[in-house]
Amino acid sequence: MEMGGVRGRFAFGGTRALCCGGIRAGRQAGGSVLEHLRVVNAPRAAILTMTSSVHADELRVSDASGDRVALFPLEIDYAAGRKTIEDRFLAAELELRREKERVALLLALNEAVASNVPVQEMVRGIVASVRDSIRCDAVAVFLFGDGSSHLRLCAEARCDGSALDGEQAVHSARGVLGAVLRSRVPWIGNLADAAEPAKRSSFFEGFRSGCVLPLAVQDRAIGILVLGRREEWTLSSDALEFLLNLGKQIAVAVEYSRAVAENADLKARRVAGELGCRDEDRRQPEFGGIVGKSPALCRALKQIETVSSADSTVLVHGETGTGKELLARAVHDLSGRRSGPFVKLNCAAISAGLLESELFGHEKGAFTGAFAQRVGRFEAAHGGTIFLDEVGEIPLDLQPKLLRVLQEREFERVGGSRTLRTDTRVVAATNRDLKDMVARGGFRSDLFYRLNVFPIRVPALRDRPEDIPLLVRHVVEDVCRRMGRSILRIPSATMSVLCRYAWPGNVRELQNVVERAVILSAGPVLEIDAEELEATDRPSRTEDGEADGTPLSMVRTALRQAQRDEILRALKEAGGRVGGPEGAAAKLGLKRTTFIARMRKLGIEARPAAA
Repeated sequence: MEMGGVRGRFAFGGTRALCCGGIRAGRQAGGSVLEHLRVVNAPRAAILTMTSSVHADELRVSDASGDRVALFPLEIDYAAGRKTIEDRFLAAELELRREKERVALLLALNEAVASNVPVQEMVRGIVASVRDSIRCDAVAVFLFGDGSSHLRLCAEARCDGSALDGEQAVHSARGVLGAVLRSRVPWIGNLADAAEPAKRSSFFEGFRSGCVLPLAVQDRAIGILVLGRREEWTLSSDALEFLLNLGKQIAVAVEYSRAVAENADLKARRVAGELGCRDEDRRQPEFGGIVGKSPALCRALKQIETVSSADSTVLVHGETGTGKELLARAVHDLSGRRSGPFVKLNCAAISAGLLESELFGHEKGAFTGAFAQRVGRFEAAHGGTIFLDEVGEIPLDLQPKLLRVLQEREFERVGGSRTLRTDTRVVAATNRDLKDMVARGGFRSDLFYRLNVFPIRVPALRDRPEDIPLLVRHVVEDVCRRMGRSILRIPSATMSVLCRYAWPGNVRELQNVVERAVILSAGPVLEIDAEELEATDRPSRTEDGEADGTPLSMVRTALRQAQRDEILRALKEAGGRVGGPEGAAAKLGLKRTTFIARMRKLGIEARPAAA
């Protein structure tokens, strides 16, 4: 063996190197070379750096005792040895990085399950990470639907960003897919050698090789994990083991998420059933946030349900405070544009000079103060719905431009010459009589006819008194939830007075009155003072539409009498005792001092408790 002056390579075992202690390569003096061999622990990087900077016949490192020892050259070929070691080191580093990515993916999956992330969102994140970790061109997860024998695409990730849709996202469990589901054994191979149904599968189009793994829980298949690659593909044993473990985790995660969703649904149904059994009158049928079950309101809701599927313009009529915006929102939410924007604009809240810019936008420099381009409401509502509240307040000179948008679906920004198109549904609302405005020349007739394609009238609150108890309870619960209060009882006498009041401000006024009552109520019983009810010029209406003619003084008198009767009844039940846990004040949820003050206000004399 030539020891010095010859190019060669060194043999390494991990970070250990064979060394010749105390001997210069090529100049041993007596004795056997093997007698001087020792093992020195040295980092690879240190050895590699050293081998590039010393002569071939003298390679030294320091051992644990601090002695300088020479590396023993087994074969001399520095360049080849260095490259081989670097390649192995980089390959090991790459494999370690991939292993870390896979562990991180499994941890992320467990975290998503613990956080109750929806199934589709969770799987979508998994497939994207698997594609990057396994270095394939496409990954997808197909799951069985409820009671279905077909596999439906849950999520996929492709390197080119394409996606399956429609019928392509549904696969029958035949061929390779069916074999994997039946045997619970993964399939890996060339697609040219696979069964015909696998080759015809739309997922595998454009790929040369693929991998199909079962997703099963307790021997029950719930879906498959599919991978594809455009080139020949050979999965390592580590990668295959990782995919098998990942498939088990995905199956468990999907089943767990489905069980959580099912339990939540059952719980919601049970709670709803209990509430209905406990108090039938407390049922609050809601339609897009609208509370009520009166015939007048139901007619309006039926009209919304009818027109929502169409794309026609809707004109909502109603007094101030009746909830016209809620009906407009319901039209949008029930339509095919529900995923698009819902843009609102109160035409009465913006000056005439700025209204055109708000509706259609403006270009930079179009007028003084237009320092930048502005997108208008019609442009922002593209693909959705625009709600024009108080449409009767739009100036006459601006109405032709609005008519053009309704007819042609196009407009120009203020100060611009480029025509823009918009795909927007218009829902308008007004509390004014547009027909009368047309007759007086205050509103264009052609714009009125274009807006009045499908009119809906929102009934005033006085026209649906049977909805007032539902609304009062709804508002009380909402206010208590926001303020952290607890109102457990609404006296029937108080509810009767609220139902007889004319409510000229409609639902908005009722909300304000009830919220103020919740704040002022000292205990768990809702207290409303008749003095808080505002005077009204309009008499309330009976069911046959005739004026009730009940003045406000009669309402206040009735409320005062109702409060007096309630206190007297509580005193009778308590045997004349005011304080104490069984006293009349406790029965009404009031403090003793508040109860006594109210007795004095109503002229009730305290009577001694029965012996």
